[in-house]
Amino acid sequence: MKNARGAVIYVGKAAVLRNRLRSYFGSPAGLDRKTRRMVSELADYEYIVTDTEAEALILENTLIKRHRPYFNVRLKDDKTYPYLKVDLAEEFPRVYITRGVHQDGARYFGPFASAGSVRQSMDLVKKLFPYRSCTKKITGTDPRPCLEYYINRCVGPCAGLASREEYADVVQHVILFLEGNTELVTGQLRGKMAEAADQLEFERAAALRDQVAAIQKFEEERTVKVDSPRMTDLDVIALAMAANETWVEIFFVRRGKLIGRDHFFMDGPQDDEPGEVIAQFVQQFYATALEVPPTILVQHDPPDDDAPLLQGFLRQRRNGAVRIMRPQRGENRKLMQVVAENAAEGLAQHRVKWLNRSDAIQGALAELEEELSLPALPRRMECYDISHIQGSNLVGSMVVFDSGKPLSRDYRRFKIKAVEGVDDYASMKEMLTRRFKRLGEAIKNPDPEGKVSAWGVIPDLVIIDGGKGHLSAAQEVMLHLGLQHIPLCSLAKENEELFVPHTPESIVLPRDSQALYLMQRIRDEAHRFAISFHRNLRSKGSLKSPIDMVTGIGPKRKRMLLRRFGSLQGIREASIEDIATVPGLTRSLAVRLKQTI
Repeated sequence: MKNARGAVIYVGKAAVLRNRLRSYFGSPAGLDRKTRRMVSELADYEYIVTDTEAEALILENTLIKRHRPYFNVRLKDDKTYPYLKVDLAEEFPRVYITRGVHQDGARYFGPFASAGSVRQSMDLVKKLFPYRSCTKKITGTDPRPCLEYYINRCVGPCAGLASREEYADVVQHVILFLEGNTELVTGQLRGKMAEAADQLEFERAAALRDQVAAIQKFEEERTVKVDSPRMTDLDVIALAMAANETWVEIFFVRRGKLIGRDHFFMDGPQDDEPGEVIAQFVQQFYATALEVPPTILVQHDPPDDDAPLLQGFLRQRRNGAVRIMRPQRGENRKLMQVVAENAAEGLAQHRVKWLNRSDAIQGALAELEEELSLPALPRRMECYDISHIQGSNLVGSMVVFDSGKPLSRDYRRFKIKAVEGVDDYASMKEMLTRRFKRLGEAIKNPDPEGKVSAWGVIPDLVIIDGGKGHLSAAQEVMLHLGLQHIPLCSLAKENEELFVPHTPESIVLPRDSQALYLMQRIRDEAHRFAISFHRNLRSKGSLKSPIDMVTGIGPKRKRMLLRRFGSLQGIREASIEDIATVPGLTRSLAVRLKQTI
């Protein structure tokens, strides 16, 4: 599909083209927001006929990589992922990084998400196996080996200290290790260690012993939480979604052991279901992956229409059966939870790193100043959110960001006291009234020592989590308190639209906008802070005893009652006269207690 400028905005596949196109041009009410936007930009389309559905899927993947359409979910920066290469055509093979896979007889491992992750893997292999890292021509006649030989990082073929066959054994161990077959590696090394000891080559035996110990230590560290006799070869895929991008975490399990993990970013998943993003990742990742395991565990099921096609595509790539399944119970379910937790943590850390980039923050603040027509750069921003479950335990949160970074010491929580039932607007009014009354008092009565609390700082921008209604409620409070000069805006989650007073149209920031990313981060933090307070109140409420509801009976008298009668049931079975004999209780209190419990 193309827009009026001829740019490709979407690539898709269809078994029946007529039905697929008809689905786009029906009633707009039946379309999701993403499809409505796509159709509104559509000016032309073209199609390519393939012989099979598998060919269509491969072609779709190729065109998505080539054109990077805005409305497709796609792997971020996926043009040239790095691989580890062991070039077996060399007389003394090396292990090095490459960005191209060729049919040249070499062994390739990957793809890796970044140069950083592939270098980390190569550093690990180099520590465990003494293959050469130099590029010199090996003649075996050098007068002495380099330093790597003396620190057991190379077997020294350059100086004739290792034959071609001995060096080939080292390279074979590297390949077996990268494949995940560490038990075979350690078994072979133990055999060589015993042979060296029998021949009284104790230094060589000690070096082999240390190598086995290092591999075993690495195995112990990487098999935590995932080792299971029922697990064979499988990949485990989970994701954490944000508005602009999605973090996809993948664990590689071979022979029941975790041999590696990696993460990838997906662009353009704003309006897609998690299962659709999973399907796109599987399609695009395994199109270039060098190995497809017999089982792929996913956090969310792919759409019903895509699942058979994906399995057929993977079966063709593997030349064998492949299952895509979502684990429901047992060890696989526990493993999926571990991968999902890693995905969530990875996305959170990525956002924290972004917040520490001063250039990105400054750009975001400058963009907000321009888009919202603010009088100055919004250094201090306060965001407000309401949390409840069907009107119970109504709470509000105030979070503060200073120069784009959270200022947790100024966070505040509010118990909503005067609102009954579900009324977000009234709850927002109460919270803002209480907060900005404190600001007015601090302005009128400044501290004589010049100390300023969080209540006394004037924000450069107040952000309300909600739409136009929430903004109107906030604006009413500011007008009533005479603080209408403080800039206001609201962020509606459904369409990520910004609303400001006196402007009927919403402000829609670009999806890749740094300003939008910062606003979402602030909004999510306010939501998290409110939810945590709400959960605390709810858990405390669930622990309350009916005794706590009786006026006049506090913690001390409650302890006396429980000490005397043993339990709440014992108090229920006791007579009023017996209860009245407890020290500190009167007959009237006993009557009131019996009526309450």
